[in-house]
Amino acid sequence: MNETVNTALLSIIDRINHPLWDALVIFLLFVGIFYTVITKAVQIRLFFHSFTIMRNSRSNSKEQHSISSFQAFVTGLSSRVGVGNLAGVAIAIAIGGPGAVFWMWVTALLGMSSAFIESTLAQLFKIRDPDSKQFRGGPAYYITQGLKNKTFGVVFAISLIFTYGFVFNSVQINAIVSASSHSWGWDKTNPVFNIGGYPIEISWLGLVLVALVAIAIFGGIKRIAKFAEMFVPLKAGLYLLLALYIIISNYAIVPDIIKLIFTEAFEFKAAAGGFFGSMISITLLQGIKRGLYSNEAGMGSAPNAAAAADVKHPVNQGLIQMLGVFVDTMVVCTCTALIILISGVYHDAGFIGVELTQRALETQVGAWGGDLLAILLFLFCYSAVLGNYAYAESNVQFINNSPKLMFIFRLIVLAMVYFGAVSSVPLIWNMADMFMGVMAVINLTAILLLTPFARTLLKDYTEQLKRGIKQPEFKIDKYPELKKKVDSDIW
Repeated sequence: MNETVNTALLSIIDRINHPLWDALVIFLLFVGIFYTVITKAVQIRLFFHSFTIMRNSRSNSKEQHSISSFQAFVTGLSSRVGVGNLAGVAIAIAIGGPGAVFWMWVTALLGMSSAFIESTLAQLFKIRDPDSKQFRGGPAYYITQGLKNKTFGVVFAISLIFTYGFVFNSVQINAIVSASSHSWGWDKTNPVFNIGGYPIEISWLGLVLVALVAIAIFGGIKRIAKFAEMFVPLKAGLYLLLALYIIISNYAIVPDIIKLIFTEAFEFKAAAGGFFGSMISITLLQGIKRGLYSNEAGMGSAPNAAAAADVKHPVNQGLIQMLGVFVDTMVVCTCTALIILISGVYHDAGFIGVELTQRALETQVGAWGGDLLAILLFLFCYSAVLGNYAYAESNVQFINNSPKLMFIFRLIVLAMVYFGAVSSVPLIWNMADMFMGVMAVINLTAILLLTPFARTLLKDYTEQLKRGIKQPEFKIDKYPELKKKVDSDIW
């Protein structure tokens, strides 16, 4: 991309991001603490119970046209576990220092409660698509039904389409191209021909990635769910095994690394710009930004996958999606952070994003480590693109389920895939911060207003557990006021 255009776009986006994130940092922490308190720490209290639900959800759904609870979980995880775990953590440490990892943990722990609330609401207010017979839902649906505000629902749907359908996919593709360039010297762009003395450059890797994404996105949510069910555990397992080997090999210094994370978390380094810029630590800011990008808790993305599952009680899927936040940040992101901090390469100038993670791996296992990460990153990012697309497609259908509109939407998705292949790392990530910030503000406001519904569902579920019912079922007829709000006969 032209350097002048890149700089101009960065300047505009920065002017939006500074005040947006000053306010959002406080809002995110408030909502996470609020839900932790009113649910009596559901993320801790029912943590082990959620594993039992996960184990039972592996069986196929009885609904022919729906996906299983486990498939919905891994579809959500396929979007969560991606470039945020590999490049996002590296950016947080490079800019905010080791202490940023602590704030990623805080964001995840508090965010698990927000993730529980939003996915539970998505299940309650889901609908059955009249054409495909599949379940559909998410924030756009619970805003429209629960708050009786279609306009607010459409605004959220548009923000998600731009965030996940367009910008986040560009971030994933940008990481694939950066990793390939570092490992194998594949340039982002190559001159192909001249027009009036100006070289026209083409990214051949970008075109290949466009083709691979095109093949997948014309297959629908069922194909995406099956792909995610197969590959998400495999790619995550391979990466975690590699991380475990490095951590065990350097076990003697791991306690010092953990101590460093905690001590630097509270060292104040003012974030530049913004109304509260002088009061917010850049360490805290980077930890929360990159934590939110990675685990998506409270953003309103995972509920779109959660709503597609066939479950007996809305709380079931809320608990399962809550686990996704834990796996993403407390497990995968922590592994990346330990690899980078053990290597010490985060002190080196010139490395940022996935290239920093590759460099860290290379210092621990040799040059093949960077190559392996490039391959794993492709699997991470490719499945993340498909998960992102599934979220966006559901929201396009919410606005207007027109085949012509869907076709145009898919073409724009492919255009943004190519844009990600040729753009700079700072521009892509700053765009992601802006769009996910807007989306999070809308969704967090909505779920706060819908809190009474989620509390009713959680109370109903826990009361059944206390009576010894191992698999609680939700009967909406017991709650006439709630039934008036739900526009379906699913429950």
